[in-house]
Amino acid sequence: MEKPPSRRALTAVGAAVAAVFGLLFSVFGFTPGSAEAVTSGIHVSNGRIYESNGNRFVVRGVNHAYAWYPSQATAIADIAAKGANTVRVVLGDGQRWTRTSTAQISALIAQCKAAKVICVLEVHDATGYGEDAAAGTLDGAAQFWVDNKSALIGQENHVVVNIANEPWGNTGYTGWTAATKSAIAKVRAAGIHNALMVDGPNWGQDWSGTMRDNAASVFASDADRNTIFSIHMYGVYNTAAKVQDYLNAYTSAGLPIVVGEFGAQHSDGDPDEDAIMATAQAQGIGYLGWSWSGNGGGVEYLDLVNNFDKNSLTTWGNRFFNGANGIAATAKRATIYDNPTSSPTATKAPNGYPYCASASSDPDGDGWGWENSASCVVRGGKADH
Repeated sequence: MEKPPSRRALTAVGAAVAAVFGLLFSVFGFTPGSAEAVTSGIHVSNGRIYESNGNRFVVRGVNHAYAWYPSQATAIADIAAKGANTVRVVLGDGQRWTRTSTAQISALIAQCKAAKVICVLEVHDATGYGEDAAAGTLDGAAQFWVDNKSALIGQENHVVVNIANEPWGNTGYTGWTAATKSAIAKVRAAGIHNALMVDGPNWGQDWSGTMRDNAASVFASDADRNTIFSIHMYGVYNTAAKVQDYLNAYTSAGLPIVVGEFGAQHSDGDPDEDAIMATAQAQGIGYLGWSWSGNGGGVEYLDLVNNFDKNSLTTWGNRFFNGANGIAATAKRATIYDNPTSSPTATKAPNGYPYCASASSDPDGDGWGWENSASCVVRGGKADH
């Protein structure tokens, strides 16, 4: 079985650049995006994440390395049992790791829904592109989602598509902006209207400020205006000031940000997990801890539980779940599971057309189908308004 890659240390120049994060963000001309185009499914409005029923949703979750441990069939349910409201699931697109099939994706989504958590699905193969010769491309990751859109369409209430994990290393990272815009456009052109999530370059830590400085234009490039930015906080974010400065940049600009990964310690430095969790809670920002279990390569300390046992928390796991601003104290389950005011049993969409019985009635992915000799609307799709 292939093991997950160890979390990579930053270059010395990366750490040096991180020291300037305290500069005022207004210098970069970062402005809020225009009015959001999507109001169905999980969606962004004024820099915040909402459920399809209009309720705010704050991510409080865990990363799970499914691609390397597909036999851990209870992991999602076990994570939910610890109080998380979201699970970020590692997949492979075949560029580097075994390709996750459409059937596997559908099964994972079903597990998330049964456990009443939101699924964030991510492709891991592009990790460290430009620096790691084995890494796949953002375009390849986008193609994976296009190839598997049948598993995604109709799941907009429950699934966020994280296009690619840490899709650039510390070499050539200025290419991140154009490549990310292109990947978003490719996914949208295929008719996929789930909320999207994009990770920053520099092994996800964006010490160069590339994602931060270009986030407004990337957001505006999404035809659905439904892209969430994800920062991974390891050794670069070793003080409260650095954590706060980076996250404040997005909230001040009215753009959506989550901490997609973080840990309590790391080979590239000592992240300030207390500041990460406290700042996220104070600002209403989501976070996802890395990771449930199965870390190798010298970073086993990143496991939240021992040997995938939900009843055996590690020191990091106890802090994450039970400590100040942790999961137990702050996580709230998505209300779509308890009070779906946009009722899934409704027979007609808000525009008056009947809902399609199956998303397969919409082969071109535009949100409209044809059933019983009449037009119908795919529930949660582009035309569901």
